[in-house]
Amino acid sequence: MTRQPRMNRRTFLTAVGTATVGTGLASAASLPTVRVRAEVPYEPQVLVVGGGPAGIGAALGAARTGIRTLLIESCGFFGGVAAWSLGMPINQMRPESKPRSQVHELLIQKLLACGEQAVYLGQHQLYCNVDYLKVAVLDALDEVGCKYLVHLSAVDALVEGNRVTGVVVATKKGLATIRAKVVVDCTGDADVACFAGAETMMETKEPRMPSTLLLNLANVPAEQARRANIKKAANAARGKYPLIPQSWGLHTVSNGHYYWVNHTGTRDIGQFDTTDPLQRSQAECVSRRQALQMTRAMREFGGEELKDIELVGTSSQIAVRETRRVKGQYVLTEEDAAGGRTFEDVIAWRSGYLDLMGYKFTGMKIHDVPYRAILPEKVDGLLTAGRCISATHVAMAAGKSMGNCMATGHAAGLAAALSARQGILPRELKVIQLQDALRKDGVDLTMGGKTQANISGDRGVAL
Repeated sequence: MTRQPRMNRRTFLTAVGTATVGTGLASAASLPTVRVRAEVPYEPQVLVVGGGPAGIGAALGAARTGIRTLLIESCGFFGGVAAWSLGMPINQMRPESKPRSQVHELLIQKLLACGEQAVYLGQHQLYCNVDYLKVAVLDALDEVGCKYLVHLSAVDALVEGNRVTGVVVATKKGLATIRAKVVVDCTGDADVACFAGAETMMETKEPRMPSTLLLNLANVPAEQARRANIKKAANAARGKYPLIPQSWGLHTVSNGHYYWVNHTGTRDIGQFDTTDPLQRSQAECVSRRQALQMTRAMREFGGEELKDIELVGTSSQIAVRETRRVKGQYVLTEEDAAGGRTFEDVIAWRSGYLDLMGYKFTGMKIHDVPYRAILPEKVDGLLTAGRCISATHVAMAAGKSMGNCMATGHAAGLAAALSARQGILPRELKVIQLQDALRKDGVDLTMGGKTQANISGDRGVAL
């Protein structure tokens, strides 16, 4: 593991002053002059950057307190990989079929309100039709009064002294600034933290978890698909279609009649750092070729069972499992996850498997996430949530399930709201206040150290 160098991006756009948004010239010592051309019509106290499960949890958690909250997302919808995965289950939302928090339950209830086509509840996971999910997220945000904007990409951080005071976003009208009392980085790739100069970590010596472009397939009845042998077809097809993975499975989408495919994606193709523009482009493009090769392999080598299978869609972008993490005041470890470690400053917990997607797959105990792991070690005014919290390469894999990301988001959003209301920095917040607020939101902070039962319960596996 190497730590990314601290960047000299301080006092960026200070000419904008104390206004939330505005126009004019601004400069920084390490950057050319940047013209801010656009305005954003909100003045949030809490700004959540990134609208995946972690960002949804943070936005709902903050807005439910009555604090002015804005959620921004670079895509045209919220949900992150849960929404662009085309049907992959949202794991660890209801471990052992028990409610996890009022925030988790709010999203579940909005999904259920969309009707039986929207979601099927598993033992811990949600099997969603993603287009219902996208609307359910909007309904949940509307209910708590959270403002939101899509198609806004954070391209830099506003920093005064050592404190993050907002972000610079790219819009179709040009750059704009959004200021807030507290910013929550839910980008997955720790973008805001990196732009602000926070120390980050990324694995270089061990294989990174692969990225995956997910597929939707149709035109094969379930009983027929169950008889197919995809592993045999893949082995036979590899000489003609070298990009295909070792094997994959077909899973039904919610209560529908078509399939989604999740697989190890780029694992056998090469290592990609998806924070690097060139490598991300390569990973995206080779994955689209891979999707076609997988479909052709099934049609040509899958026998009578799969000869008519049709590719009906691929995810809008690759699902990235691992990039940089923010170095916090505490770094979670593999031993913490395996042993079910507890902490006095617990603010969330993570359940599931320790899953490095083809490189390592072991059991673990439910373990605590301490407040120190969502606080950057040095940069102020910023909290993190989701897969970019402070953890080692392996420990990050122990908590990447989307329900776990939503839980750390919930905690970060509440912490941001409490800090903003009191006019203090997040690191100055008394953890007992946050813990009390989480308990009121239905979070059981005594789960650490327990062994999870009924963890598998996969549904709709045709093979």
